Amino acid sequence: MANSNPNSTRQKPGKKQPIDTLIHARWIIPVVPEKRVYENCSLAIDSGIITAILPSNEARNRFDANEEHQLGDQLLIPGLINTHNHAAMSLLRGYADDQPLMTWLEKHIWPAEQQWVSPEFVADGTRLAMAEMLRSGTTTFSDQYFFPEDTAAAAHDAGMRAQIAFPVIDFPNNWSRNGFDAIDKGLALRDDYRSHPRISFAFAPHAPYTVGDETLSKIAIYTEELQMPVQMHLHETAGEVEKAIKDTGERPTQRLHRLGLLSPQMLCVHMTALDDSDIALIQRTGAHIAHCPRSNLKLASGFSPVAKLLEAGINVSIGTDGAASNNGLDMLAETNTAALLAKAVAGQADALPAHQALTMATINGARALGIDDVTGSIEVGKAADLCAVDLSGLEQQPLHDPLSQLIYTANGHQVRNVWVAGKQLLKDRKLTTINEEELKQRAGNWRDRIAGRTN
Repeated sequence: MANSNPNSTRQKPGKKQPIDTLIHARWIIPVVPEKRVYENCSLAIDSGIITAILPSNEARNRFDANEEHQLGDQLLIPGLINTHNHAAMSLLRGYADDQPLMTWLEKHIWPAEQQWVSPEFVADGTRLAMAEMLRSGTTTFSDQYFFPEDTAAAAHDAGMRAQIAFPVIDFPNNWSRNGFDAIDKGLALRDDYRSHPRISFAFAPHAPYTVGDETLSKIAIYTEELQMPVQMHLHETAGEVEKAIKDTGERPTQRLHRLGLLSPQMLCVHMTALDDSDIALIQRTGAHIAHCPRSNLKLASGFSPVAKLLEAGINVSIGTDGAASNNGLDMLAETNTAALLAKAVAGQADALPAHQALTMATINGARALGIDDVTGSIEVGKAADLCAVDLSGLEQQPLHDPLSQLIYTANGHQVRNVWVAGKQLLKDRKLTTINEEELKQRAGNWRDRIAGRTN
């Protein structure tokens, strides 16, 4: 539904109002309200916050902006929110392809991580991932990886919004001695960033098969006391669920519920191997789901029944997973895959329509991370986290519906401009806070080291 006169106040006669930024766009899809498309409208931004959405001619008459951006035939949407990633694993992109999950982990990824993962690895890999995410429209990401202090520092420097989900594993690894040590380190890091405007923290127990009841119970207590989010790989494969039943007599969701972890603070990642009792339990407890379709497809992990989950009223968001299992961090490509896969799994062409897919990639992601009061939609009072997608290209013509073109035709290469909290981090495809040439060189150095060509 097109609307060229969104809620805004009429201009009062007199001097123009000074503000930081005006952005004029051919189309704006705010996500909230749902199914709305504004045409030839503008955003007024001041101190990183959206202060008005109004017709462009009115905006020019009303405001005197320090910066003004005329986007032409670009579609302005909320910045995309990647709710599950292992950013530093971008340095392992293409390292071990075409393997089932446990073989991929046990024979390839875990040994490589044990040998190579360090603060330097995480800092370089995270910067590489953020560059890719910004260039494909992502403004917020939730990350689960070792040395989270280096991920947080990289996100701070780049200007991105991030949830740092620090990893909790019961066995020794490159970052922590055990689960309790990881919890102590993660909470201390959280304290260091307590007042940060863009960086928040969550517990990330790795998976039911790597974290025991004692550690999970401790996390459940802290989650309740601190109202702190938690995310976990869960029901990723049928084999995981079958082994859990054999070993414990419980499905993983039942075990987590018994331990007090299933709640509105919980983000369940993957959720491919589900029965009706799992869906009912997630719905009843208010837990969220991060759907990672391309990683699940590549690892042949299974198919999350997204249409059925949404029909049950469960909040489902989208994540890319790491580039080692996905090979890319393009959230537009991920959202396209989610929309198409949902139709095939449900056997219904009207399952997960375009507007609902965009909702999953934006406001649903913000809800899953507990930041929907800050970001996830283009609304007055929210942070100016924005993505502008160029729809002027030949492959986008003829343009009957900008939302359809966004979900079913566009990909990250059409993203031209990105802002986080009003600061432009991508300007006409060029990163403003990350050195692209240096990143390429450092990525190549890591390739040579991992391949044994250099020390």
